Amino acid sequence: MISAPSRKGGGIFVNAATFAYPSGAHGGIELGHSIDPERGPVTPIRRQYLKIKEAYRDSIVLFRMGDFYETFDDDAKLVASELDITLTGRSLGKNLRVPMAGVPAHSVDSYLARLVKKGHQVAICEQLSDPATSKGLVDRDVVRVVTPGTVFEDSLLDQKANNYLAAVSVRDYSSPNPVAGLAYADITTGEFAATELPLSQLSLELGRVAPAEVLATEAGASALRQALGGPAPTDPQWSATAIDDSDFEHGQAEAALLSHFRIHTLESFGCEGLPLAVSAAGAIVGYLDRTRKSTKVQLNNLAVYSAQQYMALDARTRRNLELFEGGRGLTGSRDARELSLLAAIDRTRTAMGSRLLRRWLGQPLLDLYALERRLDAVDSFYRDGLARGAVASALAGIADLERIMGRVVAGSVAPRELLALKSGLEALPELRERVAGLAVSDDAQGLQWLYSELLPVPEVIALIEAAIEPEPSGSVGEGGVIRRGFSDRISELRDASVNARQYIAGLEQKERDRTGVRSLRVGYNQVFGYYIEVPKSQTGNLPGDYIRRQTLTNAERYIVPELKEYESLVLNAREQLAGEEEEAYRRVCAQVAESASPVARAVAAIAQVDVFSGLAQTAVDNGYVRPAVDEGPVIRIRDGRHPVVERVLASGDYVPNDVELSGDARVLVLTGPNMAGKSTYIRQVALITLLAQTGSFVPAAEARIGIVDRIFTRVGLQDDLATGQSTFMVEMVETAAILNQATPRSLVILDEIGRGTSTYDGLSIARAVIEHLHNDPRLGCKTLFATHYHELTQLASSLPGLRNFSVAVAEDGNDVVFLHRIVPGGADKSYGVHVARLAGLPQGVINRAWEVLGDLESQGGNGRGRTSRPANPAQASQQLALFAPGSELADVLRALDVPNMTPLEALNKLYELQEQANSLP
Repeated sequence: MISAPSRKGGGIFVNAATFAYPSGAHGGIELGHSIDPERGPVTPIRRQYLKIKEAYRDSIVLFRMGDFYETFDDDAKLVASELDITLTGRSLGKNLRVPMAGVPAHSVDSYLARLVKKGHQVAICEQLSDPATSKGLVDRDVVRVVTPGTVFEDSLLDQKANNYLAAVSVRDYSSPNPVAGLAYADITTGEFAATELPLSQLSLELGRVAPAEVLATEAGASALRQALGGPAPTDPQWSATAIDDSDFEHGQAEAALLSHFRIHTLESFGCEGLPLAVSAAGAIVGYLDRTRKSTKVQLNNLAVYSAQQYMALDARTRRNLELFEGGRGLTGSRDARELSLLAAIDRTRTAMGSRLLRRWLGQPLLDLYALERRLDAVDSFYRDGLARGAVASALAGIADLERIMGRVVAGSVAPRELLALKSGLEALPELRERVAGLAVSDDAQGLQWLYSELLPVPEVIALIEAAIEPEPSGSVGEGGVIRRGFSDRISELRDASVNARQYIAGLEQKERDRTGVRSLRVGYNQVFGYYIEVPKSQTGNLPGDYIRRQTLTNAERYIVPELKEYESLVLNAREQLAGEEEEAYRRVCAQVAESASPVARAVAAIAQVDVFSGLAQTAVDNGYVRPAVDEGPVIRIRDGRHPVVERVLASGDYVPNDVELSGDARVLVLTGPNMAGKSTYIRQVALITLLAQTGSFVPAAEARIGIVDRIFTRVGLQDDLATGQSTFMVEMVETAAILNQATPRSLVILDEIGRGTSTYDGLSIARAVIEHLHNDPRLGCKTLFATHYHELTQLASSLPGLRNFSVAVAEDGNDVVFLHRIVPGGADKSYGVHVARLAGLPQGVINRAWEVLGDLESQGGNGRGRTSRPANPAQASQQLALFAPGSELADVLRALDVPNMTPLEALNKLYELQEQANSLP
C-alpha cells in the first residue's frame, strides 16, 4: 500500500493544502463537468494543475512532483480504487477535502500498465524545468498521453505480438453497400497499413488485426458497434476511442500524412481512389501528434493493401482451430498459448520473427506466386542443415531491433539498447552470405529477393561504435556513456573531473601526514560538500588554514581553501559533463534515427530469415513435408496429422489419416463414437490447409492443397448469456453465417450440427444443411461434417458429391478400443455408454444406462434415445431376415474371432461380406 501525506517536489514543500481552495471554496473536480481555475483564490501550483487538467479532462493526469506522480480529486479516487493504493487528503474547513493518491516515479510503469489494461487514458505531466534553478513555480506540462494503442514501454508490451492502434472511417452507414476505410499502426515497430473494404467485412479484418484501440468519430463509434452487430462473446472487445470528426475529414487527413512523411503527394503509396483509407490513416497520424506530443514515432511507410489478397478467418475460426490459444478453460494463460498452433510451429529466435510468424498465421495468402516464394525459402533452409544452424546461431543473439529502433526515433533509447542495435546489425553480413549460398544452390533461385533486402548499414554500426562506450556505466549525463575520443570537450571535462577526484582521494593521506592525525578522513555530503573530519580529541594542533564548518558529538569538520578549489572543479566539471554528454547522446540518436528507413528494411528481412529458417527447423524436427499448392479444386492429404495434438502425445502415438476433397467427394460425412478422433481429424485438415497457405511445410506424408478463400468452422457448445442466446441459437447463428458467406472455394468444418435441440429437429436441420452445401450452385464448397446422426449416411445414395467415412473401433464385449483410423463407410453406433464409463461415471449409472439402451434398441431405437425407423415395413422385414435364425450371415458372423482380428483383417472381411450382399438379387 502506498500513502502520500506530503512529499518534497517542484522546489517547494507540497502537501494537500497547497492544492486546496481556502475554507469555504470548492476544491474538488468532477470529471465531465467544466473546470473553472479562476473560481475563487487558489495556490499557484493548484492553478497550474487545474489548467492542465482542463486540457486533459478525459485522462487521468499523473502530475510529477519530485520523486512521485500525484493524482488529485476524482482522479485520485479512481486511481486509488483501480490500483488498490491508499487514498489520502487534507480536510480544510468544514466542507472541503482534497483527495490525493500517488505512486513513486521509479515504479510508475507497473502502475501505468494496470491503468491502461483497464482501458484508461493517462496523461503524463512532467517537470520541464530544474527545481534547483527555477525561480518560483516549476514549469510543468503533459509530455504524452498513454492509451492502449500508444503504449511504448517494453514492460507494458507483449514481445511476441504487435500492439496496434486502428482507425475506422465509414462513408455512409445507412447506404445499401457501405464501405469502410481501415488503417492500423504499431508505433513500437513502425508498421503502418491501410485499406478499404465493404463494411460487412470490417469485423473480420478488425478481428485479424486485433487492435488494442480503435479510433472513430463520436457518432461513428456507436454506429460502428451497430454495424458490426455488437461484440459477440467470441470476438475481441474493442477499446473504442471517439475523436473529433475533423480528424477524418479527407483534406485534413491527407495534409497530416503529407506533413508526417514530408512529401508532396500520396501517389507513391497507392492511395489514389481510396479516400476512406486516407481518412483513417490521417486520423491515426493526427491522434499520435496529440498523444505523443513532441515525441516522434517510427512510421516510415504506409502500406496500402487489399483484404482480398488474404484468406479471411473470423474470430470463431481462430478460436476453434486454436491458432493462438488452446486448451479448455485456459484462455489468456501461458498454458493456453503453449497449446496453440503458433506454439507448435514457432522456432523463431527473435522477437521480430515471432511477431511476423503470428501475423502470417492470422493472414494466410491467396496469391500462388507469393506462396511459392515463401515455400521456396523454407525449402532452401530445410535442405541445407549447415546454413540453417549457422543462421540460428547468428539470430540467437539479436535483440528486438524493431522496437529498439522505435525508441531511437522517439528519443527514449537507452545506451545499452544502442549497443544491442549495433550488435544485431553486425549480423547482417553473415546472414546475407548464408542466404546468398542458399540462393545459388536453389534450383528456382528463390531467395535472390531476400538477399537483396539484407542490406548492411555500416554507417550506423560505425557511429555507435565510435560514440558509445562498450560497457556504459550509469545513465546518460554521468560521464560513462560517450566513448573517450568521440568528443574532445567531453574528454577534457572527464579528465578534469577525474584529476580533481584523484587529488581529493589523495588529500586524506596528505593531511594525515601533515597533521599527524591518523584517524583524519575526507568525506562528502550534499549540504556541506567535501570536508575533513577530525576527532575532537585531536583538534588541538591543527594547521591554521583549517576552517571549522560543523561540530559533531565526537568530531569536528573542517575545510581548507585547496579542498574547496578542487571541489569546485569536480562539481563544475560534473555539471558541464552532464550537459555535454546529454547533448552528444541526443545528436548520436538523431543521426541513427536518420537511417530509420534502411534499418527498418534490413530488420524486416532479418525477421523473414528468422521465420523461414524456423519453419524449416520445425519441418525437420517433426517430419513435415512441402505441400503442392495450386489453384485447383482438390485437397488431398496422405497420412495427415494434427500439429498440436501430435506435439502433446508421446512420440509415435499419433495415428495419421488420409483425406481427399474434390468435386466427386466434396462433402465428407464422418460418423463414429466420441473420443475416437472425429473432431481432431476434421480440424487437422483445416490446419494443414491453413499452414500450406501460410507458406509452411505441413504434418503429412504428402499434401496437395487447392487454395481456399476462407475456412469456416462450427464446433463446440456455448451459449451467450449477455445477449440472451441459448446454446442452440448460437449454433444456428454461426451455421447461418457459414451458409450465407461461404463460396465454392471455401473449406467448411462442421461438428455435430443440430445436437442442441430435440433429436428429430436436429436431424432434420443437419440433413438440410448438408443438402444445401452440396446442392446450392453458389456453394458446393469442400465440407467436412462430423456427426452422431447415423441416418445422414443414407444421403450418399442421393448426393453424388458426398462420401461416408467413419472412425474404426474394435469391440470386445462391453469394452471398445478406438483405433483413430478413418475408414470408408458410415458407423452404426455411437458407443456413448462406453465413453461414459471411460469418463468415470459411477458403475450404477453405467449399468442403468445399459438397461435403458437395451430397452430402446428392442423398441427400434439406436442408443442415443432417438428412433431410427426404417423407411417402410418391407425394408424392416428385409433387415430382420438378415439375422433370422439359421441365416447364412448370422452363421458367418458367429464364426468370426473378432477380438483377435487385426483392423486390416476386419476390413477385408467387411469388404467380403459387402461383395456377397451386392451379389444378392
